[in-house]
Amino acid sequence: MEFKLLILGSSSALPTVKRNLPAQILSYNNKPFLIDCGEGTQLQLRKHNISFNKIDHIFISHLHGDHFYGIFGFLGTMGLLGRKKPLHIFSPYGLEEIINSVFEKTNSEIPFPIKYHILNTKQPEIILTTKWLEINSFPLKHSKPVCGFIFKEKEKPANIIKEKIEEYNIGISEIVKIKNGAKLKLASGKEIENSELVYPKPKLRSYAYCTDTKFVAKNYKPLKDIDVLYHEATFAETDKQTAHNTGHSTATEAAKAAIEINAKLLLLGHFSSRYKSNTHIIEEAKSIFKNTIGVEDGDYFEI
Repeated sequence: MEFKLLILGSSSALPTVKRNLPAQILSYNNKPFLIDCGEGTQLQLRKHNISFNKIDHIFISHLHGDHFYGIFGFLGTMGLLGRKKPLHIFSPYGLEEIINSVFEKTNSEIPFPIKYHILNTKQPEIILTTKWLEINSFPLKHSKPVCGFIFKEKEKPANIIKEKIEEYNIGISEIVKIKNGAKLKLASGKEIENSELVYPKPKLRSYAYCTDTKFVAKNYKPLKDIDVLYHEATFAETDKQTAHNTGHSTATEAAKAAIEINAKLLLLGHFSSRYKSNTHIIEEAKSIFKNTIGVEDGDYFEI
């Protein structure tokens, strides 16, 4: 099944002519999940032909404006497009009150139900499960309560080898059992091992989103062996003191996080607009964790 990431915004605090504010689309089996919703998100969604109406779940990491100010226009546009089905919004406490206040003060309505889910900013928890995906939140360390998100595939039934169905004349009820791990018992009493009847299962894939956080090693424990880690690298190591004063990470610290959890790929983003180029940030991380990519708005990545 398709499992891919689209970067909609990769700047921090201030948008630039090349970088929008934080937002991503994580798609699984053509189902889009919106992660953060900085100003300009709905324009990016249109640019990349993402259907607004397909988005049923929004995950807001924390309540700093660059991560959620885009949600007001996005909700308004959904209403204008005739949305009626419920929308689920996951965020730290306070977003529901902010959204209600904005629409009340502007004498506007949201013509569809919104279900708010308050994130636990103290400990990890499962926040959503779909048929093939489990989504977890976990706390990070910043100047406001903040959560990162983990998207993990759930184990699927194995695919049976078609030739084996004919060879052993396997019935439908037995096929279901075999797909779920059972052996096949023949009339003669002989048992055929499950591994001889099904294709090997593909490795379960995973993605983690870490934004706006100081480097705190214990906070990364839920991310062990993540395939793709997106981690903020707002500052270079030369601005480490500024990073720590503002509750952010350097590129060096992002690379250390990738090593800490044994990530396969590190994606860097949330770059400060103070830098004319981010090449030095990316090279800094690469010197510690080789498989590092600095993201650009519009980048796609297969998980």
